[in-house]
Amino acid sequence: MPTEASRRALDGLREPSTLQWYVIPLLAIVLYIYAVEVDRARRTRDWRAVVAGLTVFGMDFVNETVNGWILVLSDRSALWTAPGPTALRTMVGWNIEIMFMFALAGVIFARTLRDGAGWRERWGWAAGYSAFCVAVELLLNRGGLLVWEYAWWNASVVGTPLIFALGYFHFFAAAILVMGARTARTQVIAIATIYAVAITLNVVGLGVLGWRY
Repeated sequence: MPTEASRRALDGLREPSTLQWYVIPLLAIVLYIYAVEVDRARRTRDWRAVVAGLTVFGMDFVNETVNGWILVLSDRSALWTAPGPTALRTMVGWNIEIMFMFALAGVIFARTLRDGAGWRERWGWAAGYSAFCVAVELLLNRGGLLVWEYAWWNASVVGTPLIFALGYFHFFAAAILVMGARTARTQVIAIATIYAVAITLNVVGLGVLGWRY
């Protein structure tokens, strides 16, 4: 039986009547930043920020889809749910505000790295960004905006490292690997594969489960 937080997260799921006007300027900001990055990349041939942005968002898309499947398969709860107020809840643990944030997270990460940054520096920044994200998640959990149900996925000696590794670090690790690909073709294939996995899981969910997560 779904938990109370799961029921709240499912209530109004993908309901457009919850939309708020502030979504429009937020969308404009995201689009503007990508337009600037694309323009810069055309002039400099440096597509790292765009590549990192698409990679991190795609990895989060996969994560949130798997999280929804966990709710369906357990019939109890996803690893995390976001049942609080939002302009649009897109999945049980995902909303439009989170989506905008992750659409920019990879761009911000790429812009943090120096030109010619070595692997040690890149992985150090990935760890730092992941730790920061975990700290923010702990605050959101304390505020009741992000709910954890399972004893092994919470603010504990076991749970916190799992949130660090499976909740965030692999996002930035993927960005590092895709940015470091030798050819643009490899980067495109890698990004396309990430989105193909997420879309396939959602298509299967739509066909088998009625996309109720």
